[in-house]
Amino acid sequence: MTAVTTARVSVPATSANLGPGFDSLGLALAMRDELEGELTGSGVVVEVTGAGAGEVPLDESHLVVRAMRVAFDALGEAPAGLRLRCANVVPHARGLGSSSAAIVGGLVLARALVDGGAERLDDRAVLDLAVGMEGHPDNVAPALLGGFVISGTDPRDGSSYAVRSAVDARVGTVVFVPAEPVSTELARGLLPPTVPHADAAAAAGAAALLVAALAGDVDQLWRGTRDTLHQHYRRPAMPDSLDLVERLRADGVPAVVSGAGPTVLAFVLDGDDDLAPLCPPGWQHHILAIDPEGARATVLG
Repeated sequence: MTAVTTARVSVPATSANLGPGFDSLGLALAMRDELEGELTGSGVVVEVTGAGAGEVPLDESHLVVRAMRVAFDALGEAPAGLRLRCANVVPHARGLGSSSAAIVGGLVLARALVDGGAERLDDRAVLDLAVGMEGHPDNVAPALLGGFVISGTDPRDGSSYAVRSAVDARVGTVVFVPAEPVSTELARGLLPPTVPHADAAAAAGAAALLVAALAGDVDQLWRGTRDTLHQHYRRPAMPDSLDLVERLRADGVPAVVSGAGPTVLAFVLDGDDDLAPLCPPGWQHHILAIDPEGARATVLG
């Protein structure tokens, strides 16, 4: 199959939506899961430490393994056996892209284990495979490419696109992570099938402004993160998160629900940590830079 037998991948956490950019805007954050794959003679062995240990399956149904199988199939390869080691840092079911990290990490890891894999399965192909598994590109695109990414699906042919956009070096984030998870399915299930035209128009304007704000017009970050499209509908699933967003925004802090929640993300400048006292009891507080790199693969042997 290949002369490569062992490879390692590092893949970042991500935050999607960023307020008004529903299913289209996403950031890579400097918090990384580490995956190591080894081709073996037979069977599948999965070892997990950190986030998800004792909770996720340790067999073929593990999400990283499933993603690796998708990539191997796309490359026309069928390894006899696999040992996977996952050192997870990204918290699960908190709106920081843990499933996207697993999917992108698995796809890139499998690619790295195949001779010429990067030429045979380029990033565009990996993005399409990742979107096929995840359902939308807003988290998988920054996990793959790094930085700030505008992404979507072309309605004409169903193909995915992802375009990196500039981020001012002063901009960073603070995330507040609750102890209890919220499933993406539950959070999405609270969204109505239609929204008022005025709300959609306001969200479109704010999302466009946010692109400019992140690129350098940082005084517009608060206005550019104003959401009218989805966050308030999710209050029943995460009332404490929405309360925190509202408290922060009332103080002039550009705060949003990260992805489908319940983590709250706030934009800060120059590593500012003045928000630490506002972290609710029992929550975790992290200062995270915007990671300019996406998934990184290293061949070990």
